[in-house]
Amino acid sequence: MTDTVIRVENLSKKFILGHQQQERYTALRDVISNGVKSVGSRLRHPEKRLIDSSKQEFWALKDVSFEIKQGDRIGVIGRNGAGKSTLLKILSQITEPTKGQIRIRGRIATLLEVGTGFHPELTGRENIYLNGAILGMSKEEITKKFDEIVAFAEVEKFLDTPVKRYSSGMYVRLAFSVAAHLEPEILIVDEVLAVGDAEFQKKCLGKMEEVGKDGRTVLFVSHNMAAIQVLCTKAICLKQGSLIGYGDVAQQIESYLNTYRSQVNSSTNTQIELSKNLILEKFDIAPNPVVSNSQLQFVITFFSPKPTCLEDISILIYSSLGMRVGILDLRQSNAKYQLDGKNRYTITVNVNSFYLIEGDYRIGLYIKNEEVQKDFLDLASLTVIDKPITGEIIPYPNMHRGVVDFSFSISSGY
Repeated sequence: MTDTVIRVENLSKKFILGHQQQERYTALRDVISNGVKSVGSRLRHPEKRLIDSSKQEFWALKDVSFEIKQGDRIGVIGRNGAGKSTLLKILSQITEPTKGQIRIRGRIATLLEVGTGFHPELTGRENIYLNGAILGMSKEEITKKFDEIVAFAEVEKFLDTPVKRYSSGMYVRLAFSVAAHLEPEILIVDEVLAVGDAEFQKKCLGKMEEVGKDGRTVLFVSHNMAAIQVLCTKAICLKQGSLIGYGDVAQQIESYLNTYRSQVNSSTNTQIELSKNLILEKFDIAPNPVVSNSQLQFVITFFSPKPTCLEDISILIYSSLGMRVGILDLRQSNAKYQLDGKNRYTITVNVNSFYLIEGDYRIGLYIKNEEVQKDFLDLASLTVIDKPITGEIIPYPNMHRGVVDFSFSISSGY
């Protein structure tokens, strides 16, 4: 019997994107006229389908093929929009492919986003049994694992509370615990683990490693390359829906980082839609490269077509491997950022001493307003270079220097 548990052949997925047109007043005569035109066009050209110019095709995946063996721990990497989540949804049989085939041998447990697979009106206890039944397990099998699931998730006090009252962290803890402990042959986990705290993330990574060593298969999507390195034995690298690499995890991460460095600029000068009524027009970093321990300036320009309020904004700083190394919390104690809907709004941040050591960093934003609460990653890149060392002192290699370059003074003597 073959040890291949997942085989994907020429997999493609197409979505139809609708573009909202400017609204105008429509009279009854317009509705009748448009209907008559549509019927007339079909009668004149029956062989042609009418194409709605307000809609556009988008291929989230294009001719993707690979095989996964039993016991493989696979990291799925790529930038936002590369097709990672779409691939997992197809493998989880949540979404149908447009073209291609998938063959799966074994039960799949999936954790793609907060709330997937749970009924909000049911209690934590009831959802554990519901999920187990969906996986095809008997009540006796679920009961046997029940105490382990609850202990791992740390939700004993809220076990008989409807999960709609859980925090996002509690939701994820219980959902992951159920998915990992009910012994599926294949465990699929998306970036959703980022919701949990650091200690729980560590537990999850340990559990996924344990699942893999037991001979079961794990697919793990993350922007945290360090976690991918630790957990996974192989990696799939996607770019704009296409498979650009599959194999040794270190090689695929290096390939991804090289692609990332070539694509991400030191500033963003094209419009990025953060929400329906919030546009990021500019995100500048100067100087770039910056000398470690010196001054740095961020300039962020927003535009909104109507008045809106920025309740929370932070600059996010990640290492090249995707580990968050710090944030600049830009909240003001006495006011929120008010955009008037007419003028561009600029926030300038002056950093007196930028203490990170030399290396490449990925810069993003956390935004919260009435429409969105979200991290926007990889908006710009920043290169930090070592401060000059005088005399004959040989600098330590980067890997030995950690993350922070502290500012300090020395006094010595008898």
